[in-house]
Parts: sequence; structure tokens; C-alpha cells
Amino acid sequence: MSTLSEVARRAGVTSATVSNVLRNRGRVGEQTRQRVLEAVEALNYRPHLAARALAEGRAPTIALMVSSIANPFYPEFALAAERAARTSGHFVIICNTNEDPHAGRTYLDQLAGSLSEGVLVMNANLDFDDLRKAEARGAPVVLCMWERPDDPPGLPCVAVNFRLAGRLAAQHLIDLGHTRIGAIVGSKLSGIHASRYEGFVDAMREAGIKVPAKNVRHASDTIQGGYEAARELLERDPKITAVFATNDLPALGTMHAAADLGRDVPNDLSVVGITDIQLAQQSRPPLTTVAVPTVEAAELAVSLLRELIERPGRASHQKTPRVCVTSEPQLVVRGSTRKR
Repeated sequence: MSTLSEVARRAGVTSATVSNVLRNRGRVGEQTRQRVLEAVEALNYRPHLAARALAEGRAPTIALMVSSIANPFYPEFALAAERAARTSGHFVIICNTNEDPHAGRTYLDQLAGSLSEGVLVMNANLDFDDLRKAEARGAPVVLCMWERPDDPPGLPCVAVNFRLAGRLAAQHLIDLGHTRIGAIVGSKLSGIHASRYEGFVDAMREAGIKVPAKNVRHASDTIQGGYEAARELLERDPKITAVFATNDLPALGTMHAAADLGRDVPNDLSVVGITDIQLAQQSRPPLTTVAVPTVEAAELAVSLLRELIERPGRASHQKTPRVCVTSEPQLVVRGSTRKR
């Protein structure tokens, strides 16, 4: 395997110049840059990331901590984050906590400040004190997809107005003439989906439509969780004509439950979710949902983290950590909803 020194000799430059070209840093003339790149290609040179980390005292990686890689939303976010990170020469390490806080703390202890320059955190069930300890060790932390832009977490974050998403979903069903609407919340009442349900309730209240507690179910944020909750809900009250789910997976589970109960979607039951994962487009019928700006959120999160990495200590010295708010969620009407 060729070395950095061999590339430098072949290109007739110093090793530092080769490093600057590969890291896209410093001032290097275009002819010199091309000569270095030609030498890299001729020698099939590949940087040794561990050696670079030791030499520079920093790793060219960032960690992305997620609660469950089995949830298809997280791989979609990770793909967008990886593309954004690559533009600055960073790689993304995916850390799946499997909703276990102990696993999350272990990742932070092992990665933050050593194997990764910074950490992106998505619903990983971590205590904020643990995240601040990671910052104190020199690894900036950015919370991704924070659900309450009007209630900042005290850490740098990228926020999405999920309360508006819930309102948009409810208003769509109301506009279609539905008044007997069930709700499936993919978390506990005080959990991460609470603001989505609050937005739903806001729109229903303004329309003068009551949402009785018996028409609300809390379930795991999975297709199976949505299936079980919807089946119980529809068996208890067959007159329900529409179901709002706080995420696409429970919404898809609702459609499966409706099919097993002999109810046609959308003729007998309208279903709407939130997020717009790829499965929402591929279901039959395709799922009406409120799309959140996943790619934009990932790009903002990586950009904010890079800014904090390049300015060490910035987050800890700010009285009010920076909050980046994405563009607003948008209703995407597909085949799972229709007029009453």
C-alpha cells in the first residue's frame, strides 16, 4: 500500500501539500492540486484514517446516535447526513442504542472526542447531562429533529414544527368531512410524539369536534404497534371513519388492521400519518401523510455540528445554544384518504 510520502515524491510536493489537497484545506494552486490528484490515482493511495486521527489529534468522523435502526426513518436520515458529511471529508458512524440509555452512554464514552469529532443525536433516550459531559470532553453535540421549536432543549439542535404537522393532518380529515376520528399516538402521552397529538387536538377543537379518550390509543412506533392499536380501536367503535397516526409506521399498521377487519381504505376508512418515509409511497393504497423536511434537517444538523467542531467551546460558552428550525411540514395527499 502506497504512503503519503510516496504520493508527495511522485507529485514533487511536500507531504503537507498532499494532506491539504486531500482535506481540501489551505491554499494550493490548481496545477499543483491536479498533479497531486494524478499521483494519488496512479499510486492508488488511500488515507489511513487511524493514523490521521493520531497525527492530527482528531478523527474525520462524526457519530449519529439513533434509538432504533429498524425504524426506516433513521436510515433515510442517515443517508442524507452521510452525504452532507462527505462534503467536508467526514464519515458517519451509526450508533444504534436500541432504545437502551446504557448503550447510549457507552457509545458516548467510547466515541465522543476520540473516534468521532462530534455527535448527532436522534431520540436516543439519553439524559441531557450525559450529552453535556460529551461536550465537556471536546465533542460537540447536536440534537436532530427536535419536536418543539418553541421550547429549546438547552443544547444546539435542529427543530421541526411537528405540532403544525399534527394540525395539518387533522385539518385534512376535517376538510374531507370526517367528524368521528380516532388517533394513534406512537409514544406515551408525554413522549416524543406529544406535540404531534397536541397539534391534532388543536385543529379538532377549533373545528368544534371532540376527541373522546376512548378514541385515542398509545402504541409503540411500529407497524405492529399501529396494527394492534387500530384493531382494538376499530373493533370498539366501528363507526370511526378516519384515523390519524402520529407517524407513518403506525399509520401503515392501521391500514393492515382495516384490511383484516374487512374495511376498505379509503372507502370505509381514511388514514393519515406523519413523516413521509419511502414506505408511505410504496404502500397500497399509497399513504396520505404530512411530509417533514428530512434531508434539510440532516443537512442543517451536519452543518451546525461542523460549525461547532471548527469553533471549539462555542456551544458551552453560549448562554442560549443555537436552534435551527427547518422549513414547515407539508401535507402530501395520496390514496389513503377521501371525502366522507
